Amino acid sequence: MTEEPHNEAAQNEAAKNARHNARMKAIQAARAKMMAEKNIEKGLLIVHTGAGKGKTTAALGMAIRAIGHGHRVSIIQFIKGAMTTGEKVVFDAFPDQVEFRPMGEGFTWDTQDRARDIAVARQAWEVIKARILDPDDWDMVVADELNIILRYDYLPLAEVLEVIAARPEGKHVVITGRNAPDELIEVADLVTEMAQVKHPFRDGVKAQAGIEF
Repeated sequence: MTEEPHNEAAQNEAAKNARHNARMKAIQAARAKMMAEKNIEKGLLIVHTGAGKGKTTAALGMAIRAIGHGHRVSIIQFIKGAMTTGEKVVFDAFPDQVEFRPMGEGFTWDTQDRARDIAVARQAWEVIKARILDPDDWDMVVADELNIILRYDYLPLAEVLEVIAARPEGKHVVITGRNAPDELIEVADLVTEMAQVKHPFRDGVKAQAGIEF
């Protein structure tokens, strides 16, 4: 009497596994067909924006991935620069593949000098513009916190869009920062918006080494 429920349960499990296998085979075939149709390779414009934490972190993770493939990466930071970060220590270990240049002087509420902020932003932009337009030396260019510079009108958006549009065909450009302009989002190939759900700062937890910097 006890074997029938056991056999029934085993049959139900076998049927469930068979349905799962059939469904996975169908998904596999659909994925293979979709991937076979994706044959374009080009330099991408990638934007990380939103109020949540992780925009720079994601961009620097992508830079590490590029380094692992032997690519050369230029990382220019428009706001950060007033503190020592763990990322710089890592990137300094690959001097032939990556330059990591924090060219900012800190957050705008700390500098409190709009004219100087604009001048510093222009200086960083001229460096990164040369990297974006360079046809040979750099495979990926990361413009960290450029969106903040554009939000405050420290650089003309039209100029930035013009330079990005003129980049060599295979070059990837990654731009981070809150409040990405709609015009930049429109021309980007990949846009990710980080949404903040919880943040320890709200509970009195300060920025910590290895997490925020």
